[in-house]
Amino acid sequence: MSELSVTERRREVRADDPVLRWVGAVEVEHGAGWSRGWRLPLSRIGLFPGEALRGRAAMQAGVRVVFGTDAGMVGGRLVVGPDVEDPLRVDLVVDGELVDSAPVGADGSFRFAGVVAGEKTVEVWLPQFGDVGLAAVEVDEAARVWAAPDEGRPRLVTYGSSITHCRSAASPARTWPALVARELGADLTCLGFGGQCHLDPMVARTIGDLPADVIVTCLGINVYGGGSFTERSFLPAVLGLLATIRDGHPTTPLIVMSPIVCPDREDTAGAGGMSLAFIRAQVAEAVRLLREHGDEDVRLLDGLDVFGPEQAHMLGDGLHPDADGYAHMATSITPTVRAALDTAEV
Repeated sequence: MSELSVTERRREVRADDPVLRWVGAVEVEHGAGWSRGWRLPLSRIGLFPGEALRGRAAMQAGVRVVFGTDAGMVGGRLVVGPDVEDPLRVDLVVDGELVDSAPVGADGSFRFAGVVAGEKTVEVWLPQFGDVGLAAVEVDEAARVWAAPDEGRPRLVTYGSSITHCRSAASPARTWPALVARELGADLTCLGFGGQCHLDPMVARTIGDLPADVIVTCLGINVYGGGSFTERSFLPAVLGLLATIRDGHPTTPLIVMSPIVCPDREDTAGAGGMSLAFIRAQVAEAVRLLREHGDEDVRLLDGLDVFGPEQAHMLGDGLHPDADGYAHMATSITPTVRAALDTAEV
């Protein structure tokens, strides 16, 4: 049993207490009175150039703390950076089911009252966007808290842009990667980096090093906007990214998703001289070439089948899905991930 302090009829579990299991983080940083997950290896962060990428990697998309308790109230405190403007929410998942979502107060506090009685496994999902850390989790004064064992669930790793980071999702556990993972009973590691999915070789190596039973990569939209590749270099870069992932996961099901619809970009050249339609076709060509050369465990998921012209009204700003759009993406993606898991050796 962890040693807990009693404050105002509540027990406080510090974020660095080993009774809390951090899930969805590549590494965990413990600061002075706070902890946060990193979605790239903090111990080697110097090998991931670019402050924008590092800033996104320090955000908590898909990161949660897991513990066992018999508490009827669960709450906690965040440490919030000064530049955070988005309204923040924290989600409560109990025994695999999303049961509540709470706003974060001006003082960083959040609270879930009326939690179902009895012993249970609790997951506190941290805000997916913004500079935040967890100071502590709180439970009823009389409640017990214990370390919840790893249940050995299948492991889903996702990589992509802001459309995988899901800033505008309804709440942290309702991003499309989180919805897919929960529907399939999988443990999620989300490497969605808003504006920063540029096929970085070191990110590919990180994915290759992570435990995974199925991997979903969503490629192309940041390349369009950032001009990070051209017609000459994009296809080789996609092949190199996927081959590097394969070094660590030779037979893991690998789903490669091309960009979802973006009406203003479909036939208009971006910064690298490629239209979104061309980028989508090149992603498909990469999968075809890999399969032609013997990789039977890689499969294409056409972004237009996930979120096409019929769903364009759910693009809140013409580029990013709104909350309903991310829920639709999850519904569209789940069958492909389920089929991949059915063939995986979990």
